[in-house]
This record gives sequence, C-alpha cells and structure tokens, in this order.
Amino acid sequence: MIEEINPTKSHMKKFIVVLFCIAVAVVCRADGPYHFIRDIPIPGEGGWDYMSIDPLTHWLYVSHGTEVVVIDLTANQIIGAITNTPGVHGVALAFELGKGVASDGRSNTAGIVDLATLQTITNLPTAEGPDGFVYNPKEKEAYLFCGRANAATVVDVPGQRIVATIPLDGRPEFAAVDPEADKVYDNLEDKSEVTVIDAKAHQVITNWAIAPGQSASGMAIDVSGHRLFIGCHNQKMLMMNDDDGTVVTSVPIGNGVDADAFDPGTHYAFASCGDGTTTIAKESNDTLTVVQALKTESGARTMALDPGTHNIYLATAKFTPPDPGQRRGRMIPGTFKIIEYGMGQ
Repeated sequence: MIEEINPTKSHMKKFIVVLFCIAVAVVCRADGPYHFIRDIPIPGEGGWDYMSIDPLTHWLYVSHGTEVVVIDLTANQIIGAITNTPGVHGVALAFELGKGVASDGRSNTAGIVDLATLQTITNLPTAEGPDGFVYNPKEKEAYLFCGRANAATVVDVPGQRIVATIPLDGRPEFAAVDPEADKVYDNLEDKSEVTVIDAKAHQVITNWAIAPGQSASGMAIDVSGHRLFIGCHNQKMLMMNDDDGTVVTSVPIGNGVDADAFDPGTHYAFASCGDGTTTIAKESNDTLTVVQALKTESGARTMALDPGTHNIYLATAKFTPPDPGQRRGRMIPGTFKIIEYGMGQ
C-alpha cells in the first residue's frame, strides 16, 4: 500500500521560504544583467574627467586633479600615479607600445608617458585646450581634441613628435577610431555633427548631421559591425552607420550623458549620465534594445569598460548643496571614488 503524503506545517514553511528566496532573486535580477560590485575610494582633492583601461594589464587610469591615478583592477588597489599633468583630462593608451599620451588641458601639452614606470618622458605643445582623445593603433598616433582651438593635434607616439594639427568645423568632444578603415570620428558638440577624419592624410573627409540627436558628448564604436554609438544631450543614444553617417536607430537615455562604451563580447552599448543612470542596450544588426536602466549615483557620468571582464567603472563624488544660481555644489574632499558594476557574482 502506498501511503498518501501530506506535507507537514514545517515542510510547508520550508517550501514557502524557498519560493520567497527564488522570488527575491528573480526580482533582484529582473531589472537587467548588471549590478553593483564594489566602491574603490580614491583619496585627495580635485575633479576628474575621462578614464581609460589597459586590457592587457587590467590597469585603470583615472584623471584626478593634476594627476592620473592608476588602479590595478585585479587587486583592486591603487598602484601609483602619473604626476605633473596640469588640468589632465585623461590618457590615450598605446598599450602595445608601453606608452600613453596625457591630455593636459591647462598647459596645452601632450605628455608622453612610460606606462611601466608611470613617468612622463616628454611634453609636446598642442593646440589650445586639449580635452578628449583617442589612439589609432594602425598609424601609432594619438589624437588630442582641442576644444578652445576647434582642432585636433596628432601625436606620433613612437617618434614622440607632433605630426599634424587638423582644423575642425566646431567644438570637438569625444572620439572613436576604426583602425581597419584608418578613420577617426569625433563629435562636434556645438554643431550636432560627427566629423570624419582620414587618419592617413590627416584631413577631414566630411561631417555628418546626427539628427534626431543633439549636442553629442560620448562616442563608442563597434568596429566589426560598422556602428557608432553616440550619447546626446537631448537624452538619446544613437546608433549610426560609420560608412555613410546614416542614423540607424536610437534609444532613450538619462540626463547629462558624458560617456559611451561598446563591449564587442556582449554587443552591449552603454551611455552613462550625470543623473545617476547608465543605459545598457543590446545591439543586433539594425536594432538597439534597452535591456537595463542601471541605477548608479548622481554625477557618475564618466565611464570605462574592461572588455576582458565586461565590467564597467564609473567615477563620482559627494558635493555640498549648490549655491543660488549654481547647478552643483563644491566637491567634498575625500569622497571621490570609482564604482564597479558587472554581471558576475
């Protein structure tokens, strides 16, 4: 005779607890694939701008005041700093050469850096106001985009010399490079255009309008898919064909976008915004689908992606309440940090 099984009250309680835990796990993951991993505090005062990651060493280079702080992401600790970089916006990494090029806005210089020692080898004069940057491995050249001069200064990294100054038709913001096509792309923020540069000839080929986008800041590229991802201040991230400038599609993003990134391993495109959100969208042929509006922290608008781990890193700090007529208060010393988000445990 088979005895009928009637769950006891204790069995039922355990069953309910298991169901509750599963439900909580589903809810925690339902908003998207990325979640908070850790904070990495950075001591000292001063503002910040761009970040760069060396995918070989997994070192993160963070502009901070008058220096670039270097963090070993494997050990999650600060290992040094590149100093004497006044008004530095970030470092273009020529990691296969063991060199970097610092974009030093206050001194209007490009600092050639030995990445092994973190020492500046030489400083080269640029056009006025170097800010955004990109490195083209095909030509072994770094481009520093100079906002006050509406120009791009081109640095021969192995030769440690300036090889060109390219006039632009507007104020440049961030850039991307397609080494296979030997082209450099840059947002002209005040013109709502993308400028296309022939990297061999050091000449502008054309400018593309980005409508329905306006006043673009961040830019990233899918080299194999021939797509540009452009973060615009009218709260759109565009996907543009980098062959002809056609805007293929767009998705809504948060307010105050500054940086974009693209992960070729997952085909996720990212747009980080100062309102404390990072939009993550999946690229598939001609479609771009939002998979997560990741809640970050206010002011976390600059970003770097590690393609090896797929983790993203955002920078922010705490601020005092703003004075009347000001958008933001003063940065509170000792609150600057990097926030890491990822898909792993």
